Amino acid sequence: MNHSHASYKEPTYSVETPVFQGPLDLLLYLIERAELDVTTLALAEVTDQFLDYLENLPELSIEEVSSFLLVAAKLLQIKSEALLPRPVVREAGEEDPGEALARQLIEYKRYKEIAKVLGEYDSSGKHTYLRLAPLPKIDPKADLSEITVLDLANIARSVFASYDDRPELKTVVTPSPVTIRQKISLISHRLRERGRTTFGALLPGTQSRLEVVVTFLAMLELIKRHLVKVQQEETFGEISLEPTDNWTLDEDFELEFGE
Repeated sequence: MNHSHASYKEPTYSVETPVFQGPLDLLLYLIERAELDVTTLALAEVTDQFLDYLENLPELSIEEVSSFLLVAAKLLQIKSEALLPRPVVREAGEEDPGEALARQLIEYKRYKEIAKVLGEYDSSGKHTYLRLAPLPKIDPKADLSEITVLDLANIARSVFASYDDRPELKTVVTPSPVTIRQKISLISHRLRERGRTTFGALLPGTQSRLEVVVTFLAMLELIKRHLVKVQQEETFGEISLEPTDNWTLDEDFELEFGE
């Protein structure tokens, strides 16, 4: 619902007050503007301001203004009870209107804050990229028509008999000193030396999973900073890298994925 606005004779100048979608929006604004906590006492304090707003409402239908009138009636009851010399005695099971409205207002504020955060996520689109390549088509069926039980037994025997060179659980394994900065330096060296390179060429012959992941993160870091451009002709195909016109590694920039 829009608040009425004051217009001056000059057609190029007008003043507009805040726009409120409903009575809870207005009530929350009045309380926060007065720097009050959402309590029954705060509701009593802003009652007069809420009623002043109602007096300046434009001519609206009953459906549009009824929710404002309902909240106004509750506020008048809350304020009148706050002015009484003794607390109001309520029957068993009767709910306090001030506590009920304050609880409703707190819940409304929470949903507004959550909606704001979700809206910021939606508008920022940070680190979000659309998949342009089609999903790979994989045949789920395995053709075992030319394999016999004897073939399967020989394959299983060769797998089970292979030497397991994994260290024992009690062995202390020292992590490999592979960093993103090292891989960025490697990519820089290859591009200066050859003008272009491929992702596979950046990996050693016996690379570990850590080596592959760190190299890939280094490539992503350079792509994000528009220092290199990459191309992949087909799904799961080789990735080629070339420097862009912005290529420079003079500054010691901060890495998003750490060192």
